[in-house]
Amino acid sequence: MDQTTFTHLAETYLDMVYRLACHYLRSPQDADDVTQEVFLRLLRTDTAFDGEEHARHWLVRVTLNEAKRLCRSPWRQRTAPLEDFHGTAALPGEEQRALFEAVMDLPRKYRVPLYLYYYEGYSVGETAELLGRKVSTVQTWLARGREQLKKQLQEDWSDD
Repeated sequence: MDQTTFTHLAETYLDMVYRLACHYLRSPQDADDVTQEVFLRLLRTDTAFDGEEHARHWLVRVTLNEAKRLCRSPWRQRTAPLEDFHGTAALPGEEQRALFEAVMDLPRKYRVPLYLYYYEGYSVGETAELLGRKVSTVQTWLARGREQLKKQLQEDWSDD
């Protein structure tokens, strides 16, 4: 596919593909992923379109197929967005909630080990096994995560 044809189709149908993916998936982030994948496939295709309507039909079909593929992925079936559980943690008191939110604001590589270790009660060895990392790596992440938490909570307390 040449650059001018791709540019024309992308400018004309980008919004349609995004809206279709958004309606199918009910998630703007997933719709972004599907839209990107659809236009990558369009760029790589060697399909000769018979006209504008054929190209539009192809884009709709590929969008629906990509959205279905995303819904069928094993990862998506076994996970739930963290936002769904944000308010469900039974944490007594305002300080516990503040600490939990501070942990959730950390980068993933520190947040996940801290959560597994302190909230779920896994040992360092078990946490390392769950994450597929060495024990020393998890110990480092825990130490760095605690240090970042300490800094963050000190800033929060000094602001009050």
